[in-house]
Amino acid sequence: MAVVGAAALTLSALLGVPSAAAQNQFPGPDEIVTSPNVKHLANIPATAPLKGSGATGSDLAFSGDYAIAGNYLGFTIYDIKNPKAPTIASQVLCPGSQNDVSVTGNLLFLSTDSRRSDNSCSSVAQNDGTKPYWEGMKIFDISDKRNPRYIKAVETDCGSHTHTLVPDKRGRDVYIYVSSYSPASNISKCLPPHDKITIIKVPLRNPGAAEIVATPNLFPDGGNAGRGSSADIYVPYVVPTSGCHDITVFASKNLAAGACMGDGVLMDISDREKPRVINRVQDDDHFAFWHSATFNNAGTKVIFTDELGGGGGATCNAKIGPTRGANGIYDITGRGDQRALEFRSFYKIDRYQTENENCVAHNGSLLPVPGRDIMVQAWYSGGVQLVDYTNSSQPKEIGFFERGPAAVAGEGGGVWSAYYYNGYIYANGLGKGFDVLEINDPATDPAKSYRWTELNAQTQTTYGS
Repeated sequence: MAVVGAAALTLSALLGVPSAAAQNQFPGPDEIVTSPNVKHLANIPATAPLKGSGATGSDLAFSGDYAIAGNYLGFTIYDIKNPKAPTIASQVLCPGSQNDVSVTGNLLFLSTDSRRSDNSCSSVAQNDGTKPYWEGMKIFDISDKRNPRYIKAVETDCGSHTHTLVPDKRGRDVYIYVSSYSPASNISKCLPPHDKITIIKVPLRNPGAAEIVATPNLFPDGGNAGRGSSADIYVPYVVPTSGCHDITVFASKNLAAGACMGDGVLMDISDREKPRVINRVQDDDHFAFWHSATFNNAGTKVIFTDELGGGGGATCNAKIGPTRGANGIYDITGRGDQRALEFRSFYKIDRYQTENENCVAHNGSLLPVPGRDIMVQAWYSGGVQLVDYTNSSQPKEIGFFERGPAAVAGEGGGVWSAYYYNGYIYANGLGKGFDVLEINDPATDPAKSYRWTELNAQTQTTYGS
């Protein structure tokens, strides 16, 4: 393990400017670089049948001593009882990008956002939208982690790019908020306008009875009309709103934050089947694509990410700058329907990447540190970043992990999702497989005493609940 310019990098983060190391020193191919307080403990490389052509690692969910990792070709269940030596419990080949995952009890939910010949795990791509095809949500029984069982499919318009698990208030059902976008006139089941989400109700005792119960229109005015073209990431552009990319809920507070392409929204979800937008923000000068959202533990802040370049662009450099492809930190002010999102600051990693490395803000989660707002986050080839944003106007780096450019030509670049779970950081890479990290720092050490039995990063709960 190599540590390059760690002291300079930490100092530069405190000063808010890129250091010489950040600007000029790049790790070699596949070389691991960390801050002094972060250790790389383990890696399980991408493994057949979920490797090779079409394989891309995606999101993570956690249940007991297991981590479930999505992949465009299916999903893997890792046994993490010993985080320093994780093992594969099972793998399921079930193609259908991007296979976003969430879990509750013995149920696993899997998103399919590509047109398939049918809803089975042996389906093939059906790219002609005028022919019969299927896309939507799949449900698995994972009571036996070594032998998951497929039990139900629910078709949804425009598929399911991501989804969010929302517990009901009685504990009898869960709701799935399905996010999808990019309708087109030549796709029969994904016609414009598409300003809605799809809500699926799943009876926990009878998941086979899962069904769509609502398709609320979040943008009656059509949402952000967009601006410019994404062909040149150096010219500020805005993707028009045609649905949502991702939604994070804070069920105990009846709140949700939607990252919806050209719009960031705050929703009241007191009625799970009738979410209401109570505030909406746009930032056409800085946000190209509102991608994901994370509340703080008090439910008084939201971090929105901007996926400038769609995850494939080299945006961590001086030309793009520190306020695009970054996090936007918003405080929630007011009460009731008068609550509003008020911008406080941007945060972006200060370690420049090469022009061949995709790097932009992506999926992360909170560390359960009482009284502090600390987040771990994936940045594709920018690696994994830990940030303290307790002061919304002055976020600061705590630590990081990254690899140099991929040594294998064409290999998917960097980390898709990075989440803190029961004392360790787990990361799912686009091409490198599954990583386990540990941070040892006075700012984050209190998190080690907290234990989850289950974690879906987009379904937030108050520490201790």
